[in-house]
Parts: sequence; structure tokens; C-alpha cells
Amino acid sequence: MLINLSNHPSANWSAEQKNAAELQYGKIVDLPFPNIPAEWDAEEVVELANDYLRRCERLLDNGDPASAVHLAGEPVFCFVLAQLLLKAGVICLVSTTERIVSEDNGTKTSVFRFNRFRKYLLT
Repeated sequence: MLINLSNHPSANWSAEQKNAAELQYGKIVDLPFPNIPAEWDAEEVVELANDYLRRCERLLDNGDPASAVHLAGEPVFCFVLAQLLLKAGVICLVSTTERIVSEDNGTKTSVFRFNRFRKYLLT
């Protein structure tokens, strides 16, 4: 199972990204990314990350070692939650993309093409 904890629902992923996720992890489960107020202190973000650790652990209750969490969004939340998940033995991933930029009459358009999943690591 792959928990998608990002602002990008898996229904909107490219065929390449969905195929890679399903091939590596099977079922994809979306867990909507929380709204994190800009006014919050780091301690409030840590508290929210601990709540999401528990949510992820409940979803991953089957103990499948092939399970992972796709984590992308607000940087401090992702940093803290990734550390918590990794310490709990849960694989954490982020999507890597190739940014393709085109310019037409001074207007830049960016398209992000999925490349692969990259693991977060504890160092």
C-alpha cells in the first residue's frame, strides 16, 4: 500500500506515476494533506506531524513491509513527519519530476513530468 499524503490526489497523477506506485506498492490510498497555518510555531507543526504519524500507522496496520508513505507539501511538516515515520520503520517517498518550461510571448509555462520516487533517508 502507498499512502499519498500530498496536495496532489492520486486521481490526478499521470499514468506513469500511478503505474510506478502500483507496481512497487500496490493499492494507493489518498490521505489529504493538512492545511497548516502560516502563523503556527514549529511546536504546533510537530504536534500535527505526530497526529499524522498515528493516522498513517492506523492505515498501515496490516504490517506489510512493502508499504510506504508518499509525502510532499509544507517543508517543516514533511521534515518532521518523515523523521517520525522513518524511525517507526515506515518507508517515505517523494516524487521526482523533470520541469519542462516553454515560453510564448513572454509567458512561461511549466510542466512537471514524473520521473521516479525517491526515498527519504535518516542520516
